[in-house]
Formats: sequence, C-alpha cells, structure tokens
Amino acid sequence: MNKKAILIADLGYGDAGKGSIVDFLARDGGAHTVIRYNGGAQAAHNVITPDGKHHTFAQFGSATFLPNVRTHLSRFMIVHPLAMLAEERDLQSMGITDAFERVTVERGALIITPFQQAANRIKEIARGDGMHGSCGLGIGETMSDWLSYGDEVLLAGDLTDRSTIIHKLRFLREQKLAQLQTFLTTFPANPRAQEELKIFSDPGLLPAVVDTYRHWADQIRLVDRDYLRQTFNGGGAFIFEGAQGVLLDEWWGFFPYNSWSTLTFKNADTLLHESQWEGETCRLGLTRAYMTRHGAGTMVTEDEQMSIRLPEPHNPNNPWQHAFRVGPLDLPALRYALNVTGNIDGLVVTHLDRLLTLPEWQICDAYLPGKDEKRTFLDDGGGNIRIPTDPTNLAEQEQLTHFLQRCKPLLETVDKDANKFLNLMEEKLGHPVMLTSAGMTANEKDWRVMPH
Repeated sequence: MNKKAILIADLGYGDAGKGSIVDFLARDGGAHTVIRYNGGAQAAHNVITPDGKHHTFAQFGSATFLPNVRTHLSRFMIVHPLAMLAEERDLQSMGITDAFERVTVERGALIITPFQQAANRIKEIARGDGMHGSCGLGIGETMSDWLSYGDEVLLAGDLTDRSTIIHKLRFLREQKLAQLQTFLTTFPANPRAQEELKIFSDPGLLPAVVDTYRHWADQIRLVDRDYLRQTFNGGGAFIFEGAQGVLLDEWWGFFPYNSWSTLTFKNADTLLHESQWEGETCRLGLTRAYMTRHGAGTMVTEDEQMSIRLPEPHNPNNPWQHAFRVGPLDLPALRYALNVTGNIDGLVVTHLDRLLTLPEWQICDAYLPGKDEKRTFLDDGGGNIRIPTDPTNLAEQEQLTHFLQRCKPLLETVDKDANKFLNLMEEKLGHPVMLTSAGMTANEKDWRVMPH
C-alpha cells in the first residue's frame, strides 16, 4: 500500500497558517493521521471550514474537523491535559463528538502541571520590560524540570495511576515553590504574581487536578513508542504538524527570545527513522508573504505602519505575548531558517490576500549593520546570517540576537504582481513555491507545483 508523509515546518516566528494548511492537505490528499512532533498547548492553529466553522487548534491535530482523521501526540509534545479537556468541549459545541476517541498519546510525552504553569508566569512577570514573550503555559518550566529531575516529572503514562500522580505533583509543587521563594526575594510585590502564587497553598487544588488527569487519561488512548511503526505499516497519508517557527528553535533561534522546543524537522525525522519509514516523504517550509512575530524579540523588518494596516483577527494582544508585529518579507531570516532546517522539497506561501491590501510591496534582501558594527554575523553583502558553529553555545546565540537588534533592513519595492512576487521568492530562497494560500479556507489554497 502507498505510504506518504508530509512534514510541515514554519520558517518564521510562527503564525504562518499551519492549521489551515494541514486542514487543506488532509482534505486534498486523504490523510488519516496528523502527528504533532513538537511544541505544546501554546499552538494557535486556526482553521475555518468552507461552511464557516472556526476553531483554534492547540493540541488536537488541525484536521480534526474531518471525520475519522486521527491525532497522535508524540513524546516530543508537551501535553496540557487541563487545556486539552477545555479544547475538546469547544469541539463538542461544534458537533465534533468523537475528538478524544481519535487521539493517541505516547506514554513518554511530558505533562504540564499547574505548578509549572504558575512558576512560568511568575518568572515572566518578574522580567518586566525584559519579557521573553512566553505564552504563559509552563512549557519551558516543564522542559527545564525534565532536564533537572528526569523521571520525577509527570509523563502521560503516569496518569493511569493515582498514587504516581499524587507523588509527582507533590514533588513538583515543593520544587517549584522552593525555586520561587528564592526568586521572589529580589522581586517586588506584584498582584499578578501573588495571584499565581496562591495555587501552591490551595488545599483543594491537588485532589482536583488528580481527578481531572485521571479523567483525561480515560478519554484518550495511551500508546507505546512502537505505535507509529505499526500504524505506518497500514499505509496511507500522514501529516506531521509542526508548531511555532524555526526562528524560535531552542538552539537555532535567537536566544533568549526562543522556545524550549526543537522546531526544525529533527523530531519528525527521528519518529520516521525509529519507526522504519519506507514511504514517500515531502518536506514543506511555510512562510507568510510578509513577516510576523507575536511577542518580544528580534524582528529586523518590523514596521509599525504595516502592523496597523494588517491587524491580526486571530492573534489579539494578550498579557504574555503583547503586540502582534508585522513587517516586510525578511529574506535573510528565511534563508537562515532554511539553512538550519536542512533539506526541504518546497515552500508554502500564505496570506497572499493580506499582502494584496497594501499600497506597496517591499522585501528585505539584506541587512545594514549598526554603526561601527563588525559584520561578525553577516556575510559581506549582508544578505545571509552566518550559521553558528555551535548552536548549543547560547552565549554566541545571544550575541547574534543583540547584533540583529541593531541591524536595519535594506528594503526594495517590488511589483504588485503575485506571480512575479512568488517567482522572486523562488529565486531568492532557492526553492520552488509549491502551494499558496489566499484565505483561511481550504477552497482558497492552490497547488503551484504538485508534489511527486
């Protein structure tokens, strides 16, 4: 039986439209399973169906509107059961009554607890003007705890046993509280932080969370690592749905305004390799026709006027990420993302309809370094960001971030012609534009180059 895997990665800072693309690909190619291979509940993958239903997918695969399409949360997902139960209720209200019946979760997936979420929020509040742009869901705290405490963190497979849940929740509560007590000695009183701190002393919280976790575990199917190999043997089409964007990658992103997750294809490739995949593979890199970033951090082409002209209906300001920022297409940043991502088969360009509303179209093909700045991190023409020799050297990555924050975009005005614009992107990025999107629904997607 034919087997095909389509891997989706966002080449920017996220928000490129991964949800609507996954929905389209599943409709177009008849995929039966969506595999989440990174990220967590911070995903905000918007899908609007041709008949007008709208949902922002966070932990369910973005093809869940389609009957019988399954969601698999791999061990590289950081799962938030409380948020997932709320998301399932939203899907129920839209007539999807079997969403949980179609979910499998690998037992080794990390589980976010309320204590890790609260610690994440308190630390982010304490950063003040230096906020990292966290989504406030505890993903970074959970990853950090896994690195520090190993098997003492809560895993999906633990949620079938009440005593294990209680033991690990108590352990994490004490660890996070001890960390915060030290941390808060240098942090002036803040009402928001104090409100988050209350959960550590709430006597009713732990038993309520235990009951909720057990309920969640009863709704889904927990599976072992060999589940994907068995599923792949059955053939058909699979979509690997990535979260966030490569420029936020835990190692390759611009530290410290980055994620705790691997956002290249690395995790997806690992899952394919260990499951002995032998079918076709198509790797797609997504980008909007312009740049966006929700939250703090480097964005060389940010344009305040463009942000005003292109308001974001599905990404409102929030207490954690603040403003949604917009700017012209940043080719050096996208080339950097392509270089660290590795081989792709083609590009997907989204939000062409939004681009059409602008009075002029601009691109950035090179950066102008700050005054008296050595070109340590750029090639001689300023058009390529040099790849770090050791991405685990976060000090070097932070230097790169500071350097980019001082760079200015060298902007070019281009013809307001969609086809010429896409041809230019192909020329500048060295990959074909395979799929375009000019709206939220599947009906507004078009293949430019059909995958083999």
